[in-house]
Amino acid sequence: MLLPLSKRFKYHFSGNRQTNSLSKPEWYLTQTLLWMGNSSAFMEEKIQPILDRSAATINARVELSRGLLSLVQEKVAFDAGRLLYDDVLFCHLVEEVLQFEKELRSTYSYPKTFPGLLHLLLDEAVLQKWLTVEKKMAVEKMDAMLSAEGAWSSQYKDINDMDELKAPDCAETFMTLLQVITDRYQALPCPSAQLKFLGLQRELVDDFRIRLTQVMKEESRCPLGFRYCAILNAVNYISTILADWGDNVFFLQLQQAAVSLGEDALLKGLGVMELGRLASLEGSLFDGELALLDRLKGDMLGRLLEWTMREITEKAKPYCQDRWLSLPSQHDQSTMSLSSSACPMMLCLRDRLLNLHQVLSFSLFQLAWQGLAERLDSFIYQEVILSNHFSDGGAAQLQFDMSRNLFPLFGHYCKRPENFFKHVKEACIILCLNVGSALLLRSLLKDSRETSDWMSAGDPPPESALNELGVYCLAACDVLILLGLRASWPGQ
Repeated sequence: MLLPLSKRFKYHFSGNRQTNSLSKPEWYLTQTLLWMGNSSAFMEEKIQPILDRSAATINARVELSRGLLSLVQEKVAFDAGRLLYDDVLFCHLVEEVLQFEKELRSTYSYPKTFPGLLHLLLDEAVLQKWLTVEKKMAVEKMDAMLSAEGAWSSQYKDINDMDELKAPDCAETFMTLLQVITDRYQALPCPSAQLKFLGLQRELVDDFRIRLTQVMKEESRCPLGFRYCAILNAVNYISTILADWGDNVFFLQLQQAAVSLGEDALLKGLGVMELGRLASLEGSLFDGELALLDRLKGDMLGRLLEWTMREITEKAKPYCQDRWLSLPSQHDQSTMSLSSSACPMMLCLRDRLLNLHQVLSFSLFQLAWQGLAERLDSFIYQEVILSNHFSDGGAAQLQFDMSRNLFPLFGHYCKRPENFFKHVKEACIILCLNVGSALLLRSLLKDSRETSDWMSAGDPPPESALNELGVYCLAACDVLILLGLRASWPGQ
């Protein structure tokens, strides 16, 4: 049965026949699968019973497939050697071989214990050519995707449910490129060959990060601009996907293979501790790339927040210089309104939060608003509170501005925004204490500072008294300074 098929294969796919085309490997690969499929029923229904009766442990269908496959193996090995200097035709051959192998194993149930065609791609010259072409094509695609017109726009920008990461098109296309490379080499039967492709992927990630850094430097003069934020989203997206890949079963198996094989290229520069983390699966083979991406993300986010704070602090100058000491007391807080000097700062802050919420991914915006809150807390505490003295009216006005205006701006993004302004919130508590409570607290804190034996007297520690007031962040010495900023003491 194999003999006539073998003659037909050699007749059509060797020599000067038109069907023997280096540019059309799918012709002989498809024909071989067709013969396997057409013969399958006959082999199982007519030939297999004969073999079974003779107690031969042979699978007729598989044996015919093996015979046909030997013809294809010889043909692929010969053609691959002739295509080493033609990138386009070589790539086409590899794609067709991978597709043939996939169909052979799935559709035609060819046993995995028998070699197919993939081992032919492991030939040193063929494998090296594959890696070289893979890199060359990937670099060309990176150039194209970064220079495309819509490179920095998200294709899901109009679909809120799908745009949480707000990944620009170039970043998404790049990670798709890496995934396609993975899909190609994942089926290879040799871990050391797979690790060579993993090394190429890591090299491409590093190359893409450098390209993003170069574009970012051009945009760093305007960190609040659309493209700068898109680059930040791209870095975050790539980092998120790589972190997920670090937990993927396939990459975890490669990680174990890298440790057991002692792959120098992948493990170069790692200390004993890092190797131990890899061996125990605590780390990932992408840790180096993730560290560099996270550093870039941190630098970019820091620059963005610094730029934003510069704008806000400029608007806050009148508020810092307000006449807090001379503001009259207002017993009816329902009639109070935001300090006019605070309006420019609040409007600027509101607009910046809305803008960042629109242009940054969810996780990045969480980091952004929390970083902004931390910087604002420190700025207001240092430049408004510690730099002024407060009458009762001034303290009440400050608390109103903070609790009814500043904190609610962040209330859109969390349930208890005041917890991100611990210094300001607790300073307002101290400044707004009634005179009697303030006198007692000042006396307690002074006594505890002057004697180290307050515990033996049975008095509670000063921290307990502060905690009862809702003060947990500020130290006793800070509270004494704040009490000194109050203007309303008896006899003054």
